[in-house]
Amino acid sequence: MEIRIAHSPDSDDAFMFYALAKEKLPTGKFRFSHTLQDIETLNRKALSGEYEITAISFHAYVHIADRYVLLPSGASMGDRYGPMIVAREPISQQELKGKKIAVPGTLTTAYLVLKLFQPEFEAVVIPFDQIMDAVEKGEADAGLLIHEGQLTYASRGLHNIIDFGEWWYQATALPLPLGGNVIRRDLGRENISEISRLLRESIQYSLEHREEALEYAMQFARDLDAKTADRFVGMYVNERTVDYGDEGRRAVQTLFDRAWEAGLFPKPVVVEFAG
Repeated sequence: MEIRIAHSPDSDDAFMFYALAKEKLPTGKFRFSHTLQDIETLNRKALSGEYEITAISFHAYVHIADRYVLLPSGASMGDRYGPMIVAREPISQQELKGKKIAVPGTLTTAYLVLKLFQPEFEAVVIPFDQIMDAVEKGEADAGLLIHEGQLTYASRGLHNIIDFGEWWYQATALPLPLGGNVIRRDLGRENISEISRLLRESIQYSLEHREEALEYAMQFARDLDAKTADRFVGMYVNERTVDYGDEGRRAVQTLFDRAWEAGLFPKPVVVEFAG
């Protein structure tokens, strides 16, 4: 039974799926194939249920909850760090109002949190790996960074205006849930349970065989040196990725509740996990 896994071409996702991609685990009747696309593309394709398993932004979950259910492992959460706004010059957070901000997609959680923080701005959708270029060239007043840009912006002379992971923690005392893995409901309870176990084992395998998993993930690290790539992977693949835990699940529900209260979700959402 072929199961298509779609995820971002990033070192943290590659690290997470290493054991399945390189057949380090016995997978029984399942054969996994991997498709790599940027997160906004994955969010859009999830709307039609294209892949059996896909990484998504939590922002997108409200639109696909009827077709997919969250897997209990595979989350990316920022523990007082996360997506950030950068600019060419240091400006106050209040000055972001009305500014032209380059964003990596309107279904990303980063965009949702920006809207929670500052509803009034002009969004310019740009591929995530071109946002710093756009800010440097003056094509946008500021940029919303996800992925490795959170660690490399300073080397490009850009200034951190706000880190939403820290902002969220100050508001909620919780980690900021950014993305997770979902599985299509039509696979049935038994298959979902078995695949969920395999994904959890894949994450655990990489954490226990860090050096070899990092070596594999480096090919997706977009010019990061090994030390920085290791740091980035550690930020987003850790014990909370193995299992959300009570705090992680509460963080997701809090995000959904606040988005609904702010009028950013079309309906209230109760988080649901497989199993």
